[in-house]
Amino acid sequence: MSYVPNPRPAGDFRTTYKDDNRLFKTHFETRSALVLLAVVIVAAPFIGNYWLTQLILIGIYAIAAIGLNILVGTTGQISLGHAAFFGFGAFASAWLANSFGVPVLIAMPAAAVLTTAVGMIFGVPAARIKGLYLAIATLASQFILTDFFSRADWFSGGVYGALAERPSIFGFAFDSDLRYFYLVMFWLVVTAVAVTNLLRSRDGRAFVAVRDHYLSAEVMGVNLTKYRILSFGISSFFAGLAGALFGHYLEYVSVEGFTILLSIQFLAMIIIGGLGSVYGAILGAAFILLLPQVMESLTTMAAYVFPAMESGKSYVKQMSIGAAIILFLIFEPEGLIHRWQQIRASWKLFPFSR
Repeated sequence: MSYVPNPRPAGDFRTTYKDDNRLFKTHFETRSALVLLAVVIVAAPFIGNYWLTQLILIGIYAIAAIGLNILVGTTGQISLGHAAFFGFGAFASAWLANSFGVPVLIAMPAAAVLTTAVGMIFGVPAARIKGLYLAIATLASQFILTDFFSRADWFSGGVYGALAERPSIFGFAFDSDLRYFYLVMFWLVVTAVAVTNLLRSRDGRAFVAVRDHYLSAEVMGVNLTKYRILSFGISSFFAGLAGALFGHYLEYVSVEGFTILLSIQFLAMIIIGGLGSVYGAILGAAFILLLPQVMESLTTMAAYVFPAMESGKSYVKQMSIGAAIILFLIFEPEGLIHRWQQIRASWKLFPFSR
């Protein structure tokens, strides 16, 4: 029998803490992520304006959902005011660009920093409460900021809203959907990598400790107040960044676009995608944005057989999101990412998987 000096491992072995804490657990995952990203970038010019618009919106909402997942999924704090911080980022970016002449590409991250400050202000009282009281406190932030948007003409344009021009750099303007898609993809990749690395860090583990058992975390020396406020700030940063991208994509920002309904939709994204998962937030954003359109198409087809359903099309679209949340909470509480992990494990163990 021949001797093989350096046999290749037959499984996925991790012998150090560094290996166990890698960004991608296996080389296959790394290659798959790079191939998927390359396919999306190359295919973008050929998919048509409609689907390009959908991908842009999915990317923008995914950034905001990833931020909310840090607060809710990782730290275990509820927020019903995420849409208000999303809107603040949109108005702040337009305000910086219109009032001070700040280039839009700089105004976007600057608006995210301003939103971080606002989020941490609201996070200070919220750090002392939890449960239902925290939900009410964050709901208050939604109404306070919405009222501020309506009254602060100098900042938001009041009830008239504000114009938000498309970004440009060295004469290259992101004035088409395709160009803007690449900008959104850039920030989505940066957000996903940054948050994934954050969750692998000491602070990320502290967030999880606060979520899982705050008393034990405090005994171990974790500063609960610090990390609760910090999670509000980080969550608000990504909400503000996504809001800035949203406002400059539409080229107009109005207070009517940032209601409590949008906050509920953000919560639905992370519940359906998977709490505490970066990639689950992306899946959840795609699901929530595409579900109403799928339901509208199904209702239109059903109306050929049952004409009365045509009048209830808008109701079916709105109802579908609430129904999806209930069904996922009952049958798949860990979200789409958990289902994907089960499918992947089944493929890996085939034909011995059950």
